[in-house]
Amino acid sequence: MVLYTSLAPSESGPLAKAFEKKSGIKVEVWRALSEKVVQRALTEAQARRFAVDVIETNGPEMEMLAREQLFREVKSPYLADIPAATIPKHRQWIPDRMNFFVVAYNTNMVQRDDLPPSYQGFLDPRWKGRIGIEATDAEWMATLVKKWGEKTGMAYFRRLADMKPDVRKGHVLLAELIAAGEIPVGLTVYNANAESLKRRGAPIDWVPMQPVVARAQGIAIARNAPHPQAAAAFVDFVLSPEGQELLNSMGRVPVSTKVRTHMNQFDYTLVDSATVLDEQDKWLKEWDRLFVQK
Repeated sequence: MVLYTSLAPSESGPLAKAFEKKSGIKVEVWRALSEKVVQRALTEAQARRFAVDVIETNGPEMEMLAREQLFREVKSPYLADIPAATIPKHRQWIPDRMNFFVVAYNTNMVQRDDLPPSYQGFLDPRWKGRIGIEATDAEWMATLVKKWGEKTGMAYFRRLADMKPDVRKGHVLLAELIAAGEIPVGLTVYNANAESLKRRGAPIDWVPMQPVVARAQGIAIARNAPHPQAAAAFVDFVLSPEGQELLNSMGRVPVSTKVRTHMNQFDYTLVDSATVLDEQDKWLKEWDRLFVQK
């Protein structure tokens, strides 16, 4: 079966191999950034080229593909293990892991005690030239603005833009640049990426700064999957305690309530994938104006 995913090769590879060993089904993995996954899936569907069996990427992108009728309903015995509030009513895609936007820092350059207690603290002049953000994180801004209120939220982001943060494309890249010391602190790092580097001995750590924004990552079976039974078996494996524990062991945050991990033991505000998608143009325009087109 064929999997399209934005999950890093260091995690998607072992996940595929574990499933192959368990089932005997060969998995071909194509990995790219989430926008490329969407682009390829849509292009192939429009050309009626049915190559992909399973797609796994960011929640808003999964919702976009679901609206294009690219998925079939997921029916898995492991849905009962997933928090009901995170599952879209249509069940065209199912959360399989969580990404938390956290503050990550290079431990050789910044001490944990030096970090401010809130995002507002990064507006202090001493942080100018020392912070980074990821280039596509408009949904992080949208969720915080909705949490704080339009006036307070937008005032914060205008001041953050004045701090001239280092803007880099790719969450894995941002985490790697922090670990390398090129960016001392990142405000929109996925905790799974920082945790994965930390477990490999890199000088990086992270803190869940409130309010923590969380985004579900999702998995789905293509409506015209060439190998639907293999696809369903793979989705079951990923959502099972075994698959979820494997994700946890690699530093990813499992969504299953059957797997305990220190990586989600804090309050968080969930990104509403459907709402973000509906308001995408507004927030992307604002984000680009503030941070990208500088």
